Amino acid sequence: MLRTNRVVVIGAGLGGLYAALSLAPNPVLVISPEALGEGASSAWAQGGVAAAMAAHDSPEAHASDTLAAGAGTVDADVASMVTKAARDHILDLAARGTPFDRDADGQFQLNHEAAHSTARVVRVKGDQAGKKIMETLITTVRATPSVQVMEGVVAQALEVEGGRVTGIWLARAAGGSEPVLLRAPAVLLAGGGSGGLYALTTNPPRIRGQVMGLAARAGAMMADMEFIQFHPTAMDLGLDPAPLATEALRGAGARLVNAAGVHFMDDLHPQADLAPRDIVARAVFAQTQAGLRPMLDMRAVIGADLAARYPAVHDACMRAGLDPAAVPVPVAAAAHYHMGGVATDRQGRSSLAGLWVCGEAASTGLHGANRLASNGVLEALVFARAAAADMAQALDGRADAPVVALEFPAGGVALDGDAVMQLRQIMSAHVGVRRTAQGLARALAQIAELESAHAESLDFRNMCVTATLIAASALARAESRGAHWRDDFPQSDPAQASRSFMTLTQAQSLRATAQTEHS
Repeated sequence: MLRTNRVVVIGAGLGGLYAALSLAPNPVLVISPEALGEGASSAWAQGGVAAAMAAHDSPEAHASDTLAAGAGTVDADVASMVTKAARDHILDLAARGTPFDRDADGQFQLNHEAAHSTARVVRVKGDQAGKKIMETLITTVRATPSVQVMEGVVAQALEVEGGRVTGIWLARAAGGSEPVLLRAPAVLLAGGGSGGLYALTTNPPRIRGQVMGLAARAGAMMADMEFIQFHPTAMDLGLDPAPLATEALRGAGARLVNAAGVHFMDDLHPQADLAPRDIVARAVFAQTQAGLRPMLDMRAVIGADLAARYPAVHDACMRAGLDPAAVPVPVAAAAHYHMGGVATDRQGRSSLAGLWVCGEAASTGLHGANRLASNGVLEALVFARAAAADMAQALDGRADAPVVALEFPAGGVALDGDAVMQLRQIMSAHVGVRRTAQGLARALAQIAELESAHAESLDFRNMCVTATLIAASALARAESRGAHWRDDFPQSDPAQASRSFMTLTQAQSLRATAQTEHS
């Protein structure tokens, strides 16, 4: 066991790095499983950051769109707070060197994405926003003396005493080590979502709900865990993870079409291809299930300019041997963003003292049942700064903090790749785009069996805990709302138009019932 006076930040994506910089000059230790810039969902964010930057736009309009997309469960006060702060964060990132796209007059170029009433997504080189923002933050972090970065290390469990988080158990990301306890004055979880729990996902391979799981195992209250956003245009090219065809392509005029040449969204929603993501995702999923091969046709509007305007999309197509300027690109609905997570307040505080959470691992109430496009990066920025300010106040200044050096004893339990794949297949089969009580109960029973068989692996237990919370929350919400669709309850129930909260103990109780029914 070691002790540090540094704030420990778990995760080196946008939220973690922005919080570390916002905490300066308070000493911080950032824990990253991989080299900075690798393996973080933030770097893969293509669309950009939603913010009311245009003269005709307003934070109020942005908040209104957020409420509408969230299908009745958005916290209106949080939406107001976040959208009002958006412009300041864009200007801050620009001042730090983020090369946002500008027009000839130097104004921000704004993109129109699904369910926004106007163009308000600030972007970088078409689909490079996440990558370029991360590059800017990494450069700044490397030059900030108060921030220590420890790469190749993962968090496996929280140490809790008297309801307060007092430290974190860390191990080598590559495996082969026993965990080591590092005691710290405060812990910020910024370790991403849970997309990798599904067989088809747009998230980096390591992002499989581990951070949510370790918080839940420590006793943290979880919120909105049933709400998983499936992106309707993951490129179905046989790659894992599935490359993302950014929504900006449809905003620029690309069309969804099936193998029969039908623009199938035209008759399903007034906004057609730019309908809310949950509606488009279910439509794409239905086309796939019907064997009609949904595709994104960008030939007429993008054509030969794709490489220059959307380089990430172009590169993925080239890797798969497909020319998007010549043929439509096959797409599928893939797990993309988790609206749920560790329940936090407006300062990023969890239900456990000493533990703050930001980014996709948190559930702040901003997204409700269905995240508005490009609000994810914005939420991470706003709550990273809010959490940093709150932690700094709670710490009351801690300037004396030597560099942390950890030595990991050999040992540990290797993660079973076959077990992880089984878990991903269970989640996709029963807890995916469309759900039923029978399928969810079966998933809970199968997850319990897998967790029991691999109980010695803390990483895998964390994954199974998050999967259990998702399935249990989905079973408890007997209605369809936003990204959560129940075939056996296809209508929304006004009585359930509120956020959901669940502890791991409650989820395990539901799981035990499911096991009994399927034994």
